[in-house]
Amino acid sequence: MPSYTVTVATGSQRFAGTDDYVYLTLQGTSGCSERHLLDKPFYNDFERGAVDSYDVSVEEDLGEIQLIKIEKRKYWYQDDWYLKYVTVKTLVGDYLEFPCYRWITDEKEVVLRDG
Repeated sequence: MPSYTVTVATGSQRFAGTDDYVYLTLQGTSGCSERHLLDKPFYNDFERGAVDSYDVSVEEDLGEIQLIKIEKRKYWYQDDWYLKYVTVKTLVGDYLEFPCYRWITDEKEVVLRDG
């Protein structure tokens, strides 16, 4: 099963972190991944100023990654999040950066293209 390494950087502004659920979907030239919950057990993900990495396994090679979708869903109460960027390490070892540099509010899906 192919696996991509996804790194998520949260801003260092006051209240930039979130406790909400964060999901990622990869879209490539050969297909789209399932929606993956980005979560490490017994770890406080997406804290202010944090850079967190996750392994995202897919059924088959997605080809060249064109965009990613980030979804934020409420955990306990509505919690805004400042997302700086997401990087994806491809199957061939290349790094793609998807800049965001904005607040993600409410329960939304944000589409990011390679910067």
